[in-house]
Amino acid sequence: MRAVFVGAGSLAVMTARLLLKRGHEVVFIECEKERVDALAEELDCGFLHGDGSKPAILRQADPAGTHILYCLMDNDQANILASLMGRSLGFRRVVTKIEEPELEHLCIELGLDDTIIPDRTIGRYLADMFDGRDPLELSTMIRDVARVFSFAVGEKDEGSIETLDLPERSRIICVYRNNEFLIPESETQLKAKDEVVIITHRQNLAKLEERWTLQRQQSIS
Repeated sequence: MRAVFVGAGSLAVMTARLLLKRGHEVVFIECEKERVDALAEELDCGFLHGDGSKPAILRQADPAGTHILYCLMDNDQANILASLMGRSLGFRRVVTKIEEPELEHLCIELGLDDTIIPDRTIGRYLADMFDGRDPLELSTMIRDVARVFSFAVGEKDEGSIETLDLPERSRIICVYRNNEFLIPESETQLKAKDEVVIITHRQNLAKLEERWTLQRQQSIS
């Protein structure tokens, strides 16, 4: 499999090392020539020198032949822009790193569902570890054909959760409202900008993504 990294910071390099050890192909897009030269001496992977938010550079990275585009630069806005550009060019999956949690909802509204906030993730893990819990156990629970999907509620989705008309084998497992965790009941009313988390069969993902991507595009236009 093939991964492309926009930005060659410590997180990107650490992830790339693991992928290379597992036999995957890795390509870095980095604007600092000195960084490219230094990494080229120690990593057996491809390099593109340039701005990863520019369409011309991203096209050179072969969107059709890439499994995941990781946008891991040190600037949140640059990562969001590169992610949107990468998605428009046909990268099948895009992962966006942001440092400011306030931008997470914007990423969801833009359809950047694979958004990571490293400091928050590590902080939660360490706090849960202190309390004697292992948050990584969740990854062993969501297995086989089960998948998780999330979306931001728009005006068309406001109202009772029963009116969402989800595909078969799909259930809402929680709602985040103003960053607060809610367990939905049958009478729960969804409000604009709520983040809804669904557990579903993997065959429903394309339908769910198409539905809420279309709604996002209509709301933007």
